[in-house]
Amino acid sequence: MFEIFLTSFATLFVVVDPPGLAPLFVALTAGVPPERRRRIAIRGVAVGTGVLLVFGLFGEAVLELIGVGLPAFRISGGLMLFFIAMEMLFEKRDERRAKTAQGEIEHADPGHDPSVFPLGTPLIAGPGAMASMILLIGQHSGDITAQLAVYVALLLVLALSLATFFAGGWMERMLGQTGISVVTRLLGVLLGALAVQFVLDGLKAYGVFPGLS
Repeated sequence: MFEIFLTSFATLFVVVDPPGLAPLFVALTAGVPPERRRRIAIRGVAVGTGVLLVFGLFGEAVLELIGVGLPAFRISGGLMLFFIAMEMLFEKRDERRAKTAQGEIEHADPGHDPSVFPLGTPLIAGPGAMASMILLIGQHSGDITAQLAVYVALLLVLALSLATFFAGGWMERMLGQTGISVVTRLLGVLLGALAVQFVLDGLKAYGVFPGLS
């Protein structure tokens, strides 16, 4: 049970990437009074939580409705996560996220609230996080206790995201751009390994290379 929690937490932490989101949150809320900034942080995390919970609860049913098997989604989801890992290793992911945030800043009016877009989605609840929830819940289909461990891991990651938003300015000053880059690359290595494991699980489910582990 604890192993399921740790695996789920590691996967979701790497995909959501709370430390990497902190400077983007600071950029999106530049010049916003502290009280309003806290409200934006809470709403953004609430939106991301709602979206990811929905994908965890109903994602597999949607796949069945459109005729896609879970092993196929494991393989495609694993490939998607692997590409995200490559982006993290070569700093393309932060560049893409920064462009999303910057585009929103440039077109925002003074009263604009970025909590739903782009903060809640796609920065928090992006395609990788949605795929991860379906994969993690699907791995433990019918096991309510194991699925509960996944949801607890999700809530903990999102709570950490909220905490980094609250401490965004302090973290940015402490780590600096170099520190954030090092952390992001280390997380990318871990995500790449987890992504390969998802692909191997999908292949084993199809009976391809049964000796894979």
